[in-house]
Amino acid sequence: MIARKDVEFIGDGGIRLRAWLYTPADMHGRLPAITMAHGYAGTRQHGIERFAQLFAENGFVVLLHDHRGFGASEGMPRQDIDPWRQIADWRRAISFLESLDQVDPQRMGLWGTSYAGGHALVLGATDRRLKCVVSQVPTISGFEQGLRRIAPEAVSAIEEAFAEDERAQLRGEPPARQAVVSLNPNTPAAYRTQEAVDFYLLEAAQAAWDNNVTLRSTRAARMYEPGAWVARVSPTPLLMVVALNDTITVTDLALAAYERALQPKKLVTIPGGHFDPYLSQFNGAGAAALEWFKEHLTRI
Repeated sequence: MIARKDVEFIGDGGIRLRAWLYTPADMHGRLPAITMAHGYAGTRQHGIERFAQLFAENGFVVLLHDHRGFGASEGMPRQDIDPWRQIADWRRAISFLESLDQVDPQRMGLWGTSYAGGHALVLGATDRRLKCVVSQVPTISGFEQGLRRIAPEAVSAIEEAFAEDERAQLRGEPPARQAVVSLNPNTPAAYRTQEAVDFYLLEAAQAAWDNNVTLRSTRAARMYEPGAWVARVSPTPLLMVVALNDTITVTDLALAAYERALQPKKLVTIPGGHFDPYLSQFNGAGAAALEWFKEHLTRI
């Protein structure tokens, strides 16, 4: 049995970030701990609570927070994504976790997925409080992903939309918005695949999530290059979990990034696409992460 309670802490700039804290039922002394967060435009309800529960059931204290502007966390405008603000907030999550009486601050790890899998690389490279990192189906290069996912003839239109959004904000207008997912080609959206629509519209997420995001979040994503940090994660142990048919963060980019990483490192590949680690391949993805955390955080 595990216990889950609502907690909050102060993020970068003074906003309140809200999280779930999972603790094992039988606690003896200070325990190893894991900090977690979701990827692009997601919340705690989007398929990752299963991972938190798995880790807690195996003796880890787990902190799972909503990024600023999403879910229960504060932050305006809502559903606006700046990767570097999310990373700054995550450092505060690490500080909060290490301050807890039940946590051994010398045995803390981080798990990030998708966009936050990219954050895991940056944090693993720049915050040595972390004793190991798991980066699942990570964003590696916003530029390269854009080349794969946006047709060349569509690039000029999206760049003009970015520019007009900047002009409108100068006039005092709120940031422009687009859907997170849509199959309608006439609706501006971040993702257009059926698997993305199915995942983001999970019933459990609806109460705390709207299907929209600021347009400038897409510009920020196209500028984000977390793969540049992968060789600097060492000597912190790095596990990368890569889906072999990922067309969202793109399999070959992740595999190439893994080759640039230095030891200690491990690669686990799983069948399927970007969202399968949360769904049909959860057992494999979860077991790989759990084994990594046990190997590197349970040693006394």
